[in-house]
Amino acid sequence: MNFEIRFRGIAVRWFLNVFLILAIAVIVLAITFSAIYSSITIERVQMRVDEYAYDFSSLSSASVDTFEDAAMLLAANYPYKDKVEIHLLDARGNAFASTTGFQPENERMDDFQKALKSDDHTVLYSGKNKNRESVLCRTTVLYDREHHVLGGYQWIVSMRPVRRQIVLTILMILAFSILLLGFSAVTGIYFIKSVIQPIKDVSNTARKIAMGDFEAQLEPGKNDEIGELCDAINYMATELKQAETIKNDFISSVSHELRTPLTAIRGWGETAKMSVGFDEELVTRGLDVVLSETDRLSNLVEELLDFSRMQNNRLVLNTQPIDVSVLLHAAVDMYTELARQQGIEISYTAPMASAIIMGDADRLKQVFINIIDNAVKYTEKGGLILVVQSKEEGCVRIQVKDTGVGIPAQDIDHVKEKFFKSNKTVRGSGIGLSVADEIIRQHQGLLFLESTEGIGTNVTIVLPLYDQTEEITETEETVPLAALSEEAEVETDTQKENQDG
Repeated sequence: MNFEIRFRGIAVRWFLNVFLILAIAVIVLAITFSAIYSSITIERVQMRVDEYAYDFSSLSSASVDTFEDAAMLLAANYPYKDKVEIHLLDARGNAFASTTGFQPENERMDDFQKALKSDDHTVLYSGKNKNRESVLCRTTVLYDREHHVLGGYQWIVSMRPVRRQIVLTILMILAFSILLLGFSAVTGIYFIKSVIQPIKDVSNTARKIAMGDFEAQLEPGKNDEIGELCDAINYMATELKQAETIKNDFISSVSHELRTPLTAIRGWGETAKMSVGFDEELVTRGLDVVLSETDRLSNLVEELLDFSRMQNNRLVLNTQPIDVSVLLHAAVDMYTELARQQGIEISYTAPMASAIIMGDADRLKQVFINIIDNAVKYTEKGGLILVVQSKEEGCVRIQVKDTGVGIPAQDIDHVKEKFFKSNKTVRGSGIGLSVADEIIRQHQGLLFLESTEGIGTNVTIVLPLYDQTEEITETEETVPLAALSEEAEVETDTQKENQDG
């Protein structure tokens, strides 16, 4: 199957949301800057030429009779002839002299009339002359003290070099804008590719993992979010592979746990059937084994049901004030004889004082049985199991220490996980400790393990004591020790017969 996937969405969104907006912004800024630069440049030229022509404003102090002579004298001695040409105008707006010494042509006579009508007695023209050359021209009217028109002056400057400079600057701005957009496009495309390719790899790998290929791994990424995503995918694949292995081991283990009693039930059932009327003792023994193995199957199924309830948050506790010492004593009594038959000693001294907690007696007894059963299973002949109960401030601590095979250091953090079995050669479904941990947690308690491989394991349970507000009578609210002891004796006898069988 081809897992190749095309990612066009990110590139399109980047183009629409980033590059297109950037391009519009750059274009608007380039146009705005070009317009501002052009306006400022022309204004600076105008101001500079006005400074050059400022001396001619002094002609307003002349009279009507002396104006033309004074104007020609000023034009003859004008120091900025190489920078600007100034035409001198009479009272009718006709040019009669210029700073170049040549007879000027009356190119902008209508400007003189416009200047007469303006409030500041001047008019500025920007455009082309009769030779189609771009020019800037200002015409100023001069008055005497009695506000009689003396004449005026008109400066004209070619804008060709200025326009050339403005165009060159705009081209530079345009080139810079293109380079900026090009650089943004190249870096953006490179960035998009650096994002899309890992995403494609992650998507393809995730699809492979979803189809059960837990060996699929991603190359370690860079030290960024994508690298963290790749590490997370690799970690997920590893965890799924481990979960798949644990699940398969669990199915195999449960199948074995179911097959063993079923085989015993079938074998002893056939034997008992064949022995009816011939060997009543063998029939009785066979029926006892069938009943014992049926109880074993029932306990296994109940354990699976508890696990299912736990997974669906439907594990309900029927709590009441109980003496945890009674429950622990009953659990120890159940395994004392079985342990003795296997050459294992269980050491337990019942505490003198009761330890009342608010809890579910059946569930807590289930936890204690599970812990002691594990200790017996994993302790070899000649070993010792020490059960200790002690009171601390506001809580009761129960410890089950064994001298068994212990738990490898790499497995200690996983033993309370569902389906996990550190030692697959020992019977068990691998969910008992997970269910026990959940039951203790719902009792507001703690269950934790300490273990050293080859030395033994210490399981500690801490439960909060019940804050008694009323006297709790033994007959009404505390589980009777005698009743549990009798129940323990019955279960011990059954296990003994099963062991013999």
